[in-house]
Amino acid sequence: MNYEETFRKMRAMKLLGMHEAFKVSMETRQHEQLPFDQLLHLLIEAEYEDRQNRKINRYLKAAKFRYQSSVEEVDFSSPRGLDKNHLIRLSSCQFLEKQENIIITGPTGVGKSYLASAIGHQACMKGYKVLYFNAAKLFSQLKMSRVDGSYTKFINRLEKQDLLILDDFGLHPLDEENRLMLLEVIEDRHGRRSTIVTSQLPVIKIEYVF
Repeated sequence: MNYEETFRKMRAMKLLGMHEAFKVSMETRQHEQLPFDQLLHLLIEAEYEDRQNRKINRYLKAAKFRYQSSVEEVDFSSPRGLDKNHLIRLSSCQFLEKQENIIITGPTGVGKSYLASAIGHQACMKGYKVLYFNAAKLFSQLKMSRVDGSYTKFINRLEKQDLLILDDFGLHPLDEENRLMLLEVIEDRHGRRSTIVTSQLPVIKIEYVF
């Protein structure tokens, strides 16, 4: 039997995972050895996995992380006060389910941005929407959006992210406009979404600002 028409329809319906799995089963003649229900299960699983992988790749690309990092690559041998068990708990992303926030503090060069990106990467892998911003660039984009009329749309986009990462917060003093915009971002997300803040400031000063 010629299955070219079936392949064409699969591609037309964007069943790319199913298309590839069916093509392999034809080449290996696996379809002749499997009962229909098992073959159907194989094809559906292949399509599901393909869609999940494509979604994760979209989330990773949209997040715009500063570093392509992962929790597995974090170095715990350096004496910088990292608790491996605590990081493993954070990598489960239960804090996202509870809408909790994370503050990562420390001097320059200890890997704050890397850690935040690693946790964000893990969140994407688990199907959460993540957006990374250098704090100064975020304020700059917020101001620009007010000028071009896209402020509300931009704020709504920030609100919908499961995880917002604000990196290098507090490097520059906040003027009144930046304070008000930050307040709006945080209020929109408070109790509904999670935020990670990295900063050289002590935790008590960050909490005062927020």
